[in-house]
Amino acid sequence: MWWRGAGFRRWRRLVVTALVGLLGGAVVVAVDHSAARGAVIGAWTDLVPGSTAAVPAGSAGCRPGADSVVSAPDPSASDGHRAVWVHRPAGVDDATVPVLYLLHGYPGDPADVAAGDLPGLLDRQMCRTGRPFVVAAPDGRAGDTDTEWGDDAGGSFAIERFVTTTAVALVEGAERRAPALRAIGGFSMGGYGATVLALRHPDLYTQVAAFAGYYHADDPDGVFDDDAAHAPDRLVAPGSGQRYFLVEGADEDTALMRGSVRGEADRFAVLLRRAGVTVAVSHPAGGHSYGVWYSQSAAMVTFLTVGWAAGTARTR
Repeated sequence: MWWRGAGFRRWRRLVVTALVGLLGGAVVVAVDHSAARGAVIGAWTDLVPGSTAAVPAGSAGCRPGADSVVSAPDPSASDGHRAVWVHRPAGVDDATVPVLYLLHGYPGDPADVAAGDLPGLLDRQMCRTGRPFVVAAPDGRAGDTDTEWGDDAGGSFAIERFVTTTAVALVEGAERRAPALRAIGGFSMGGYGATVLALRHPDLYTQVAAFAGYYHADDPDGVFDDDAAHAPDRLVAPGSGQRYFLVEGADEDTALMRGSVRGEADRFAVLLRRAGVTVAVSHPAGGHSYGVWYSQSAAMVTFLTVGWAAGTARTR
């Protein structure tokens, strides 16, 4: 759980990182997704073993995707390179294939997304809907700082810039997606980050999936010099054309510096609806955990697929 209450001594799980063959510039390390979870996946080691359930058969396209890690030099990253874990579906990957960027929580790292059940769950949902998409999880860490997926006002790191520029270039390359085929999501702090980045960059992201997010500026480490510029509930504007899928467990009780995650999804949904923005809210049983959030993977993929279908029709 990601507790953020005032006076709480935050901890971080230590993750051994080893980027292979770093010679400067972008690095790509490919890994067969069909390998057992818990093996090395790209740059991250000591991943938690998870499900290796096969993607259900039924068509030639229903095959597991493949994992890789891409990275670029960044002095604020632990080893001088900031990386993105990428899960590409089977088949051709081009500009018509949507991309979902997923942001981890605090304390956390891309291994929280890359390890365990999520890649297999999403593969199965792609098979169900018949709409493949790329999943990309960037590294939002900067030492022990709670980055809030932002750029540090003091200049020590630029996570927002990495996600919205470098990561897009690393993941999409020459096959850059239209905004209608790009979504951003996240868990806990990542749910906040996904929402605020989408609102600050509506030219990049058309859909948002936020799990246990919070929708006001809650900045325990003083990253921002202007909270209003990073407060989702102050950035909502009509006419954006964006779509939001918000998940908050029925038993959510995670403390924030101000208030709690509890009730944030419904509060933010009211603001979105007043602005004429499409929003769906889900309250599954349980609290602040990946198991609760992953239970909504089918609903999330259905929601995103509807938006991507409309986006594809508009771009033709």
